[in-house]
Formats: sequence, structure tokens, C-alpha cells
Amino acid sequence: MDVRIIYYVLGRLVMAETITMFIPFAIAIGNLESSVPGFAVALGLSASVGLVLQANGRKREKDLSMREGLAITGFGWALATGLGMLPYVCGGYLNALDAVFESISGFTGTGATVFNSLTGLPASILFWRMMTHWFGGLGIIVIFIALLPQTGQSTVLMYNAETTGPTEERVLPRLRDMTKVLFKIYLLFTFIATAVYMLCGLTFYEALTHAMSTIGAGGFSTYDESAMHFDSPAFEWCMTFFMILAGGNFGLYYRIWQKGPGVIKRNSEFKAYLWILGIAILLIFLNLIATMPLAAGDALRYAAFQVGSLSTTGFVSADFEQWPPFSKGIILLLMLCGGCAGSTASGLKVVRVLLLLKNAWAVVHQKLSPRRVVEVRLNGSPVSEETLLRVGQFFFLFIFFIALWTFLLTLDGITVFDALGLSVSTMGNIGPAFGIAGATCTYAGLSVFSKSILCISMLLGRLEMFTLLVMLTPDFWQKGNRW
Repeated sequence: MDVRIIYYVLGRLVMAETITMFIPFAIAIGNLESSVPGFAVALGLSASVGLVLQANGRKREKDLSMREGLAITGFGWALATGLGMLPYVCGGYLNALDAVFESISGFTGTGATVFNSLTGLPASILFWRMMTHWFGGLGIIVIFIALLPQTGQSTVLMYNAETTGPTEERVLPRLRDMTKVLFKIYLLFTFIATAVYMLCGLTFYEALTHAMSTIGAGGFSTYDESAMHFDSPAFEWCMTFFMILAGGNFGLYYRIWQKGPGVIKRNSEFKAYLWILGIAILLIFLNLIATMPLAAGDALRYAAFQVGSLSTTGFVSADFEQWPPFSKGIILLLMLCGGCAGSTASGLKVVRVLLLLKNAWAVVHQKLSPRRVVEVRLNGSPVSEETLLRVGQFFFLFIFFIALWTFLLTLDGITVFDALGLSVSTMGNIGPAFGIAGATCTYAGLSVFSKSILCISMLLGRLEMFTLLVMLTPDFWQKGNRW
């Protein structure tokens, strides 16, 4: 493993993040905010790290090895979140651990906050929070590849280490062309959402920040009350649409633009995604109508918003903590499931849930007819045994870590259901949980131990575990191993 090429690429990544930090810095200067000195120090430190890495790095024409690609992705995310906390610390808004938590929560799209209140925070700090969502949503490495040319096809290893889903599906043969297309779609959706939110009565600043958080499947808001602050049914319905849109496969949207909406009929995952959301909305709507004093229109709006949100972003339009247990059970399952592969949402992914069910059904059929060959198919094509094995392994590890975090959090005195909610919410990168970190609460009251555990949980959930776990094995660092 050539550490100098790793330093070089990481240096470029850090300098790219430093440049983006100038946007909230300019807002701070324009508004004469108290955050100006903090951003100035943060920019200086970030630029220094980038320059040091590039000075010790070396560009290389030879393609990256698998180990180098994984190391760049893992350390890239660690550096991005580590430097992303600087504006909070240098400005005196959060202590070091809370700042790391807020930064990781932002970049991973979790949206769990440790700020007791957002009231009084400078607009530049709030904008930086939303920017972390936006850059982390599509993927730091994906945007990096799309905007900055790298060494040939070697970046495919970085791309595969960061992107989500069990298959390596591409809409274009060349990686950089594909990432540019995905970035353009991402940018277009953000602009459209901003325009629509402005039509709903939001200011440009409010519309842009909430659009970045929506399309990035984050959940941060500029207000403590989240979407409830605006008290606008029209805004909530529009946000519901864009949250569901963000949970779909961006590659599929490109194919729809190329070949028309007929491609949806052949995409099993997207159809299953819409069915899951539709059934969840209906069940929660009926449950709310039967058990709570709500008008039908309000119950449907709350159900649709929270189903779309808790599968993707984590925005809040109602205190679902007060909802009946049946509705909260559905919400917990939605947090586990998440959105589609290739989306900005996290969780297990609908395609994995679909393949797990299809594989289980195939096993049942084989038990009934041992000589019968039952093939698992997706989008009309057979799925390899290797893919099914990877899906099973991922599912086991995902559930294992949720159980592990739940156990560790109970050691800190948190009740079992609250600990389970925190574990599912952070591994699924959702944000709101239940009880002590419910719809109207923050993560500020958690102990240092619990916050540290949840930081790890958020990173593992966003990078789908394997990228970080493989870096913990001795073989990864052993010289002479060929990867």
C-alpha cells in the first residue's frame, strides 16, 4: 500500500472541503456574525491539514489498489467529519465531542442534533449544518469524483466503498461520467425543491437550507420545531414528495429521463419501495383515526409525512412519540428498511429486504420440492448466489450491531426500548428515535459514553459497515498482502 498516494488524494479532498467552508464564512462576514473568527480559524486549520497531506503525498499514474481505495474512503470520511466539527468548536458553540457528534450526524445524513436549541445560532452555522447534509447525502467521494478528475479508473474502488446497495449497478460505463450525471440530478432536485418551498411561503434561505436537508436525506432544520415550525400543510405535502423522491434510486431517475417512465415497471425495488410506503401510510392513518382525536385530513398528512421522513430524512411534523404503539412499531420497521439502493437514504435498503424475502421463499419451495431448482430473480434477471450471500451477511451484521449498541446503551442506564430506538435510528441514519431522543427531543442529554457509541453507529450505518470493519483487521495493514 502506497501511503503517499493516499496522502495526495486525502489532501485534495480536504482542500475541497476547505473551499466549501468559504460559503458559510462569506455568509458570516455578510451578516457581521459572531461566527466570523471561528470560521477563520477553522479555515486556517483545515487548509493547513490539506497542505500538509499534499506536501507529503505524491500523484501516481498507476491505478489504486483495493486497500488504497478503502483506506482513502475510510480516512476521507474520518477527516471530513473531523474537520467539519471545527466551526462548532472554534466558534465556541459546542465542546469537542458534541461537535464531532454534530458533524458526523450531518455528513452521514442522520440529523440527530446535540444543540439544546437552534434559536440564536448564526445563520452561517445553521447553513454549515445543512451543507454537511448535502455533501454527505450523495456521498463525499461521489461528489469528489464528479468535480475533480482523478487517476483513471482507479476511483471505482473509492466509489464502491462509499455507495450503498448490494449490487454495483451503473447507468453509464465510465465512472466519472456516471458520477457527473448523478451530481447533476442531485443539483437539479435541490433547485426544484428550493423553488417549490419558496412557493409554499418560505424565504430563499429557509427554502434552500431545507431543500439541501431534504434531498440529502438529512433531517436538520433551522428551527427547533423542524417542519412543525411552518405550520403549513402545503409545505408538508411538498416535503413529503421530495423526501420520498430522495429515497429512490438516482440511477433509476436517469434511466427514466432517458427511456421514459416505463422503466419503473421493470424495477422491482422501486415498486416495492412505493408499496411499503403506501401500506405504511394506510395502516398508520387508520390507526391514528381509530385511536386519536384527529381529522381525517390531518391524520393522512401526518401519516404520509412521517412515513416518508422516517424512511429517509428524519424531519418531524408531529410528535409521533404520542402515537399509539402500533404506529410506532411501523415507524421502527421503516427506520430499519430505509430507502432504495443508490439513494441518499440509508438503512438496510429495500432491495436487500426484497432479496431476503425472495430467498426465504425460495428456501421454503426447495424444502417442499427438494429436486426443484428455485431461482431468485430481481428485475427479471437471476441473482447470483454470491450476491445473496453478501445480502445475508450484511443483514446479520446490521442486526448484530443494533443489538450490540442496544446492550451497551442499557449499561448507561437507558431503557431497553429507548436504547433500541437510538440504535436503529443511528444505524439507519434517521435521527429522531423514541423516549429520551424522541420527536421533540435532542441527543444533548446523553452521556459521553452513549454519544461516543452513537458516533460509531452513524459512521458504520452510512458506510455500510464493511469499509470500516475491514480496516480494523490486521491483514489490511500487513505488508506484502495483495488486495
